[in-house]
Amino acid sequence: MTPADSPVLVIMAKAPRPGSVKTRLAASLPPEAVTDFYRCLLDDTLTLARSLENVEVAIMCPLSDVDDLVQLAGNRASVIAQQGNGLAAGLTSVFAHFSGRNPRRTIAFNSDSPHLPPSVLENAFETLLARDVVVGPTHDGGYYLVGAKASHPTLFANDGMGTSSALERLLSRTRNLQLSVGFADVFYDIDIAEDLNRLAAELRLAPSKAPRTAAWLKDWETKVASEHQFVLKRPS
Repeated sequence: MTPADSPVLVIMAKAPRPGSVKTRLAASLPPEAVTDFYRCLLDDTLTLARSLENVEVAIMCPLSDVDDLVQLAGNRASVIAQQGNGLAAGLTSVFAHFSGRNPRRTIAFNSDSPHLPPSVLENAFETLLARDVVVGPTHDGGYYLVGAKASHPTLFANDGMGTSSALERLLSRTRNLQLSVGFADVFYDIDIAEDLNRLAAELRLAPSKAPRTAAWLKDWETKVASEHQFVLKRPS
């Protein structure tokens, strides 16, 4: 068990159902394949989260997804229903839930970056010792993690991770609230086919980073190559 005041890593997740997860990949993969792929990403993300020492792991999700995610997570994470709909409401719920009488360093982390080095998450928690907020930017103008030690209800109004202006809007609000900000390494998450190709190339070289995802990508590439359909590009 982790102490009651230990840092907490909260994975922002949805139940893996066709048409509800990783929708931008639908142009490249059938809905059932997207769902299977997301399930692998989430499973490996849970494994990554559990590899951190003295860090509590939780999942924040819509109320309708709780039962499915409890079954998927098993004893690896508690599953908490967010208040309200959408990612902005989910992020607000994370910090409202974990910043009660005893504020804790809390990081909300997306569910599709299991290939992130654990040291990035460890350093992000360390950043929160000296900063009010920590942000992990993505190359496309969004962010894959955001952390804080207190609840700031206006910080995520109409916001979300993974959109091209999300980071800019978030940083604007931190300035308005006069919050100090530290940054984690810039990284990439999996939204479109190019991201999928990049992940596949990375995991061919180091499948242990996200073993279930690596195995799925390998099997899928073999399958579709034999059918002369979608083929993940190999690095030149």
